[in-house]
Amino acid sequence: MGVSVIENSSLSRPDPIVYLDQVAASAPGRAYKQQVMDLLELRPGQTVLDIGCGPGTDLAAMASAVMPNGMVIGVDRDPVMVAQARVRLAEQPMIEIRSGDVHALPLDDGSVDRARTDRVLQHVTDPSQVLAEFRRVARPGGRIVMAEPDWEGLLIDSAQPATGRALVRFITAEIIRNATIGRSLPRLCVDAGLSVRSVITVAPVFRDFTMADQLFGLRRNVARAIDAGYLDADGEQWIEDIAARPFLATALLFLVTAEVPA
Repeated sequence: MGVSVIENSSLSRPDPIVYLDQVAASAPGRAYKQQVMDLLELRPGQTVLDIGCGPGTDLAAMASAVMPNGMVIGVDRDPVMVAQARVRLAEQPMIEIRSGDVHALPLDDGSVDRARTDRVLQHVTDPSQVLAEFRRVARPGGRIVMAEPDWEGLLIDSAQPATGRALVRFITAEIIRNATIGRSLPRLCVDAGLSVRSVITVAPVFRDFTMADQLFGLRRNVARAIDAGYLDADGEQWIEDIAARPFLATALLFLVTAEVPA
């Protein structure tokens, strides 16, 4: 479903831009991204901020919603992502890409109407600081919509469920910095002085192993979990068994909408 940049099915490190594009093109990715757009309630003339915009995958869609006199600002600290976003969106003057740390957004106080994060807060050093920065740069009544996973909600059917649980323990302990950020968002928003408007969960079902492997990096992360001692060598056979049999997995994503008090 593309709820995190973990890995793809290759045992080598995936290209993060290719990965993000694959997520956006997948059916689960398109579905939750559209929900985020709906929750943002974008209107012509608004200024919209994408916190951690990556290669700019979703900026054009946001720009279309705030035309003709709105503005979209994407912020990312990765110079490769920033460069790619600028190339992709060079012919859209209402979209601006800024290099910067999401913990110290390069925007003026009270300058944006809408903002979003898409699987970004799970990786940052301090999610609370990012939310405080949104509150600083947002106008009164400004809204943020966050799509963030809860990795303990990754469920994989198998005849050996304990192995699946061990894989999830590895992912939550060793791969994702803030693995349970999804369930924490409402509390963190309140602590940041925001009003929580809605909390929605999304849990798509995957029945195709190849897609799940592509989006969650199952084979690669099993190999890494074995190396880290979370799984024994039988993990290799486990992943091949679930690939060969009828497959089912799901993952949990929280969509949280919060606003700056007017």
